[in-house]
Amino acid sequence: MKIVAWVWVVGVVMGAASGAEPGAASPDFARDALPVLQKYCFACHSAEKSKGGVNFVQYKDKQDMLREPKMWETAIRAVADKEMPPEAKPQPTDKEREALWKWIETALKNVDTSKLPKDPGRVTAHRLNRTEYNNTIRDLLGVNTHPADAFPADGSGGGGFDNNADTLFIPPLLLEKLLDAATEILDKAADDRLGISATMASGAGARDAARGAVEKFAARAFRRPVAKEEVTRLMTLFDAVSKKGANAKDAIKLVYKAVLVSPHFLYRVETDPSGAAGNQPHALQDYELASRLSYFIWASMPDEELLMLASQKALQNPEAIAKQVKRMLADPKATGLTENFCAQWLGIQNFKTSAPPDRRRFPGFTPALRDAMYAETIEFFDAVIRKDGSILDLLDSDYTFVNEELAKHYGLPPVKGKEMQRVKLTDTSRGGLVGMGSVLALTSYPLRTSPVLRGKWVLSEVLGSPPPPPPANVKVLPTDDKAVEGKSFRERLELHRKKPECAGCHARMDPIGFGLENFDPTGKFRTESGGIKVDASGVLTSGEKFTGPAELRAALMRKKDDCLRNVTERMLSYALGRGVESFDAWTVKAIVDTVKKENYKGATLVREIALSYPFRNRKGEAAAKP
Repeated sequence: MKIVAWVWVVGVVMGAASGAEPGAASPDFARDALPVLQKYCFACHSAEKSKGGVNFVQYKDKQDMLREPKMWETAIRAVADKEMPPEAKPQPTDKEREALWKWIETALKNVDTSKLPKDPGRVTAHRLNRTEYNNTIRDLLGVNTHPADAFPADGSGGGGFDNNADTLFIPPLLLEKLLDAATEILDKAADDRLGISATMASGAGARDAARGAVEKFAARAFRRPVAKEEVTRLMTLFDAVSKKGANAKDAIKLVYKAVLVSPHFLYRVETDPSGAAGNQPHALQDYELASRLSYFIWASMPDEELLMLASQKALQNPEAIAKQVKRMLADPKATGLTENFCAQWLGIQNFKTSAPPDRRRFPGFTPALRDAMYAETIEFFDAVIRKDGSILDLLDSDYTFVNEELAKHYGLPPVKGKEMQRVKLTDTSRGGLVGMGSVLALTSYPLRTSPVLRGKWVLSEVLGSPPPPPPANVKVLPTDDKAVEGKSFRERLELHRKKPECAGCHARMDPIGFGLENFDPTGKFRTESGGIKVDASGVLTSGEKFTGPAELRAALMRKKDDCLRNVTERMLSYALGRGVESFDAWTVKAIVDTVKKENYKGATLVREIALSYPFRNRKGEAAAKP
């Protein structure tokens, strides 16, 4: 489970708890919280027996809680949803649960965050990943051939994104590919994009013209002004090959190749300002902030306006940053955020190449239909983030994006053409992410749906509270959903989930998945499966009952702040190029609070991340030991 979600636990659970009576004493740890922990939690969560890595005995007061939120997040959310203590263990009364909730609410509400230590996180030099490299080459030289597609695949680190700086090293194979790509790129780039003019062919002014072109190109490629010494070193290469008989055009291309394999191009370099002490946090310099903004929203280099503002030292102004975020989101290049982030967050980045539903059983699932399902999800998220949409649309919406084939597959009113079009939904079975074909097919097997996979996906990717991995040697269920001895697949799954070692996690996952059983493995609506009527009812661990996808979405909407918190954590991780840590908790809470005040707008989320402390600051490199 995410380590910063604890700061919203109270907001989630207090909806089920009554408010304090007027004049009631403020909740107290020793009086209200500790007895509940001792009675129901210490037996399994102590130094001697810390199940799940949770040890409650070490916490003595509010300050202990604030120093180590991970323990509280893991346990308190489980208590809030009545997942803990386990069903076989003694259960707290509603009054006891309420006492614990009220103490946490008070502890969090009365924190003066200005007095908490600020930590922007560890600094790691960030190599351009494949997407960023392709986009940067496109914007730098006008070459849109995707040269980085031939590079080794980028790994994913904390947060699960391929722009995580800790995983972006340069193995020998990649170095070879980078050299080849630089040659290919420069051969394809037009002379005007390279700054090569007719005066460079020969004559006394050729070197001066070349120097000017090199300085301009290096500044754009390095995303900052270049020092005279850097230009001089590059021109040394120009002079060396010129003496061997190369003409000015060939010589300058060799210099540009050196620029394209330079760490200053391949990495987003951030340095400590003069006089910075040790590893103390400090504000990013303007050109560094311009690059953070551009690679966050565009997955590419800063444009002329960002670089101009950086040269004027104008990007430290929050109003200027907010204005740039608005401008950048309106630019088509912002699909660098909406597609890259969305596809990786939701796990659909490989949907178009993953194992499809069985074509013999589902002949209507064509490659073109699969592409449309992927496009639906990306277009939908793009509307949420860039077109004044709401984060809540992710949970439930009255619109989606379809083309002719997908509309027919969904049983929607017909539309014409292959292009994706926004349509209003009148069928209450659709709406939000859980009604999309990409998600429904991705969380199914080729021959049957999987309530387990679907439930796990919602918990993990939408609500940010993934279940633990299954026990070792757990029995695998059949890959087909045909009735066996008169028992439906659901009935067989019910028997499986009654096993003690399986019950806890399945109680969380399966009901959500059951609510989506009206959708077959291709996302097509159905009322029966294998001749048996589909049972799409479920009961959450909280006791809430629902039937079908519409009522499930209503239940998920009651967890809207869980969804917002999760999206915030994921997007903050993407923006920073690192996993979200415990010290980011208050940053995430501040972002969430602002987004809620502004009606859950997706664009507000992007803006507040760009304005956040860890986005605009970095921790200095520790001084080297003598």
